Amino acid sequence: MRRNKGKNPAAAGSRGTWGYIARAIKPYAPQIIASIMLSAVTVGLTLYIPIKIGEVIDKIVGKNNVDFESIMPMLGTILVMAAAAGVAQWVAGALNNRVTYGVVRDIRCCAHSHIQTLPLSYLDRRPAGELVSRLITDADKFSDGLLLGFTQLFTGVLTIIGTLIFMLTINVWITLVVALLTPMSIFVARFIAGRTYSLFRRQSETRGELTSYIDEMIGGMKTVRAFGREGKTNEKFDAINDRLKTVSVSAIFFSSLTNPTTRFLNAVVYAAVALAGALTSIGGGISVGMLTSFLAYANQYSKPFNEISGVVTELGASLASASRLFELMEVAPETPDREDAAELTADGMSGININGKSANHGKANKNDTTGKDGITGKAATAAAPTAPANLPKKASGEVAFEHIAFSYTPERPLIRDVNVHVAAGQHVAIVGPTGCGKTTLINLLLRFYDVTGGAIKVDGTDIRDLTRASLRRSYGMVLQDTWIKTATVRENIKLGHPSATDEEMIAAARAAHADGFIRRLPRGYDTLLGEGGESLSQGQRQLLSISRIMLSLPPILILDEATSSIDTRTEARINRAFTEMMAGRTAFVVAHRLGTVKNSELILVMKDGDIIEQGTHDSLLAKGGFYKHLWESQFEVV
Repeated sequence: MRRNKGKNPAAAGSRGTWGYIARAIKPYAPQIIASIMLSAVTVGLTLYIPIKIGEVIDKIVGKNNVDFESIMPMLGTILVMAAAAGVAQWVAGALNNRVTYGVVRDIRCCAHSHIQTLPLSYLDRRPAGELVSRLITDADKFSDGLLLGFTQLFTGVLTIIGTLIFMLTINVWITLVVALLTPMSIFVARFIAGRTYSLFRRQSETRGELTSYIDEMIGGMKTVRAFGREGKTNEKFDAINDRLKTVSVSAIFFSSLTNPTTRFLNAVVYAAVALAGALTSIGGGISVGMLTSFLAYANQYSKPFNEISGVVTELGASLASASRLFELMEVAPETPDREDAAELTADGMSGININGKSANHGKANKNDTTGKDGITGKAATAAAPTAPANLPKKASGEVAFEHIAFSYTPERPLIRDVNVHVAAGQHVAIVGPTGCGKTTLINLLLRFYDVTGGAIKVDGTDIRDLTRASLRRSYGMVLQDTWIKTATVRENIKLGHPSATDEEMIAAARAAHADGFIRRLPRGYDTLLGEGGESLSQGQRQLLSISRIMLSLPPILILDEATSSIDTRTEARINRAFTEMMAGRTAFVVAHRLGTVKNSELILVMKDGDIIEQGTHDSLLAKGGFYKHLWESQFEVV
């Protein structure tokens, strides 16, 4: 089955849900056409069988007056047609299954890929559980409706059309009775479906809210129990769960009216056909056998309306879920790279020292895709996209903040007119009270957010003129909040440099003082770590993050409270390793413990989004300003 790669169903054209669905199923047009043809074969054979049965009945004139010679071939024909119809229906069902789950798989892939492009400002405002609910639960509900649509809607419509044609060949007037009465069930089903859509929409939203809350509470279970909030947590869960129950019962109740209502109307139609047919038969207008066939058609004609009414109900829930999924895919991605954006590559820096020899990650053969900075990507010597002459291709690490301004919300400015020049290879510490903008400055440097004023330049070029991917490959980052993926220790350390050798990986772990605890794990470097690395302590997770950066060693390093969860003795050793690692590289170190940054070449002191002081440790103390106050308060100097 062909997979719709790289095309987002929500990318262009009509913004209606049906438009998205049409674009999503377009790649599967051959399978859908084959399914429709097989459904037509199934319906045609199924509808022709009553004609043959009527002919058989007409051969039974009375007692001891049965034309067995004619009946037996007819029965054989009926048996063959029934078998052929069964095979065609099975193949059509198999195709429908493949199309349905292929479409949903493609939509999930597109939605997941789209999430990777969304701006962090959007993701920061959305609970993770709510996004998970859209990708998993809403996609499943959509697939249920889509499968019913393929399996029952096509067959039902073809059955209705085919039955009308066969009934017209038998008796036009009785057919008109059926055609005039049957639409009542369609109007009833449509009326109920229109009323239930909003209920199913609310059901999907409440389900997403519940999923998000469960995800949040399980993730913070230790804190919940530590503060004795189990009771309040259960109360809020019960409240959301009760709302979900209420809206679900309402949606199911109103939608459940569709089937019995249409069945009642169809029973009325069947009775009218039987009465009209009986009167016509008495008058000699139709044989008993053909009346039997006509009654069978009347029943087959009404049956699809019952099925379609059920499909309409399920489609209401399906479309409500699909609209939430497509709403996510409608969210505008982060500002794309400029068409003439340049690729930024490292300047041939070597990796960590192994057995006294430099492990130069830039030694790549023609098949190697690892850059000289040790970060996976295009080789440093590979053909990068052609860029204007004024844009750099190699990063030396010079960084300049020129009159930058930024705010998460327009009414609350955070950073205002910051000016800093960092020379290549310079070590810069960023200090200040909580909430002063230290981490925000790092987010701007990485282009997780774009500045609202001024410019950040790397080697003299505005970072908005560089591709995000190449810019971020030039950074190595260790954060206070570590992220460990569900994978082996080996895969976690090689996250930034998958092509590194095991020798390089182990050397990096040793430099980060992580090798010791890793070897004590059940399977060493092949130990599988669970979600978030919960089997490890916070300090051990941080050591793994440091090992990643030790292995990659890009030209610019960012350490945001990188040793906050590590004991003092290990911290001292790691700081020595950091000192060796940062040699010749530009480094930004965010720290609350001022003792760890007093040897930095430049210290930026932030307060309320502004850099109010900058200089070396000694010069800042000599000024007697805010930095001296922070230093004295931290070390209790009076």
